[in-house]
Amino acid sequence: MLIAPSILSANFGKLHEEVQAICNAGCDLVHIDVMDGHFVPNLTIGPVVVSAAAKASSKPLDIHLMVQNNTFFTELFAPLKPKYLSFHIEEEKHPHRLIQKIKSCGISPAIVLNPHTSPKSIEYILEELDMVLLMSVNPGFGGQSFIPSTLKKIEILRKMIDSAGLKTLIEVDGGVTDKNIHSLKNAGTDIVVAGNYIFGSSSYKNAIDSLRV
Repeated sequence: MLIAPSILSANFGKLHEEVQAICNAGCDLVHIDVMDGHFVPNLTIGPVVVSAAAKASSKPLDIHLMVQNNTFFTELFAPLKPKYLSFHIEEEKHPHRLIQKIKSCGISPAIVLNPHTSPKSIEYILEELDMVLLMSVNPGFGGQSFIPSTLKKIEILRKMIDSAGLKTLIEVDGGVTDKNIHSLKNAGTDIVVAGNYIFGSSSYKNAIDSLRV
């Protein structure tokens, strides 16, 4: 299991130190939630703050766009060269075009599905993706409880990927803890995003290690 702590739950008063701490604790990716206050009812950070986080990080960035006008935000964040750049299928009228744009920037494209969105909605573009991010909470705020039906969605998506002979990774974001990590692994998850569970712990390393199943 790869671990991507979400800095949404970090102490932004000492963001540089927080990013260094999770990297030193052994995370695999640094997950960054970009919200515009329109697609979701929250407003987070722009490229200046993300650039500062990138400079502090020794691990690749995993940028999750929760925005309207995905193309604009892709152009805004692409110069930071994250490993993954993901956008919501619910907000994109031309996903194939945007996927190609992300690829042209040398970035791995990913699509995000909200809890109510079926994996079947991306069946015809799955082969173009390096990762699919399944939201296991409603996007917008940290600290929410895991939605159990996500496990069935993971299983469905895993079968779609495997039957097509693809190497697309499955990432899950929302309510991830040591209590559900084995179920997530067994369902077919490759990467988990964890915010409160890691940043709210007394030891970032112990929290990350507890998810390493």
